[in-house]
Amino acid sequence: MRVDWLIEARWVIPAEPEGAVFEHFAVAVEGGRIVDVLPDTEARTKYQAAKHKKLPHHALIPGLVNTHTHAAMTLMRGVADDRPLMEWLREHIWPLEQKWVGEAFVRDGVDLALAEMIRGGVTCFNDMYFFPEVAARQALRAGMRACVGMILVDFPSAWAKSAEEYFSKGLALHDEMRHEPLISTLFAPHAPYSVCDESFVRMRTLAAELDCPITIHLHETRDEINQSRRDHGMRPIKRLQQLELLGPQLVAVHMTQLTDDEITCLAESGANIVHCPESNLKLASGFCPVDSLLKAGINVALGTDGAASNNDLDVLGEMRTAALLAKAVAGDASALPARTALRMATLNGAAALGLGDDIGSLKVGKYADLAAVRLSDIETLPLYDPISDLVYAASRHQVTDVWVAGRQLLSDRELTTLDPEEIRGKAETWRAKLLDFV
Repeated sequence: MRVDWLIEARWVIPAEPEGAVFEHFAVAVEGGRIVDVLPDTEARTKYQAAKHKKLPHHALIPGLVNTHTHAAMTLMRGVADDRPLMEWLREHIWPLEQKWVGEAFVRDGVDLALAEMIRGGVTCFNDMYFFPEVAARQALRAGMRACVGMILVDFPSAWAKSAEEYFSKGLALHDEMRHEPLISTLFAPHAPYSVCDESFVRMRTLAAELDCPITIHLHETRDEINQSRRDHGMRPIKRLQQLELLGPQLVAVHMTQLTDDEITCLAESGANIVHCPESNLKLASGFCPVDSLLKAGINVALGTDGAASNNDLDVLGEMRTAALLAKAVAGDASALPARTALRMATLNGAAALGLGDDIGSLKVGKYADLAAVRLSDIETLPLYDPISDLVYAASRHQVTDVWVAGRQLLSDRELTTLDPEEIRGKAETWRAKLLDFV
């Protein structure tokens, strides 16, 4: 039988079932989808491949899912570091955005983010930023899978001046991309403190009509909780519950301020949570109780947040930080084991975005979104458990090859659809512009 790709690896780690490791296996790809996962000796007999990749020292894993990003903010990497969240936003990031953010800024920032993420094994990202149509088009141009947010915020921006314009432009984006297999859309209200009840109610109705997820920064800091109590007489989760926004469509980001009752409420609603450990640590936002959330049966995914508050888009690194931090927060060394951290960075992220039937694990019928990580480097030897190596020892620089829907975007560490020199040049041009403002 002829196939487009036959990819052999020392270890195939499918993420489903959790913790499974298949040694000396191969993945067969045809028409952008996985058609078989089988021992490599059988694969060579069964399939004739147009392209054959042998990875004798690698783990082949599902492409990583970065479930929360602000991709264009890579151009702000390192701006106003070491400041608390609201000071960072109000005194530095928002004024800078008002001056510089436009189509060109988003285009060049997204290209920089795409290059970084692909080189780190990320094959799908969920983006929340202005000019989302630009981000979607750049992702398509690069062959990257993206879930692009229809941004919603109460204040005017370079992209939209009113709630009506945010909604109309978001819906236009949804219509433009509805037939693109690599692009999906979701509603992206910024936060409870920046969106009014009227807009939330309208968005809830549209999300139900379009069957779109909703992602939002939620319970990120203690200040957010206090402000909500002052302005609305209740905590933000309670407000969203009253607005009928808690449910399986909700993708709540950060969640560092949670009570036991709120965890129970979230579990009963079926809501998803995105954990951004490094951003939370850097901004001193607090600690997401990941172990408690997982034990409650809540789907928890991983995100990097933007490069302005992290300062990278490294999901492999985020896995390690998440696993280590969860143990410290829970006071339990067995909390968030490596196999679960890998699932959070793959299948859990896909499920949160409504893409779990198509990506997130190496399963027949799913898209061939794959990443190969070389584990023969000095830094990952000796190797006893490849999943532990991936989470606790490997770095993104060991990612050698990446495919999205069977198309190779990274080959032996070389980008195939993006020009790194052009991206570097544009990043330096933006640095010169922003440096005068910063």
